[in-house]
Amino acid sequence: MSDCLFCKIVAGEIPSKPVAQSESAYAFYDLAPQAPVHVLVVPKAHITSADEVEGAHGGVVDQLVLLAQEVAAIEGVRESGYRLVMNVGIDGQMSVAHLHMHVLGGRRMGWPPG
Repeated sequence: MSDCLFCKIVAGEIPSKPVAQSESAYAFYDLAPQAPVHVLVVPKAHITSADEVEGAHGGVVDQLVLLAQEVAAIEGVRESGYRLVMNVGIDGQMSVAHLHMHVLGGRRMGWPPG
């Protein structure tokens, strides 16, 4: 999609700070991190959200998870633990309409509260 922020990042039209990539996915640091480690993993092909994933997408979610595991190892949080988050729609706080996974780590995620 020509107006999609993440498609422009994947295409190199908008700069990003890369962490890792595979043939079908790209991982880069979030500009507004919510944890010491906050990396976004996006498919290189445009898919609007997790709600739009179909069998024809050929395992794209698998590829995102595999790259997220690599990111966790690179960032040093694979052993201590990390969180994977996919938001869908406005109520799910999805801010960019391109399927993406947040890799969050580097601190305890706060459950239980307090």
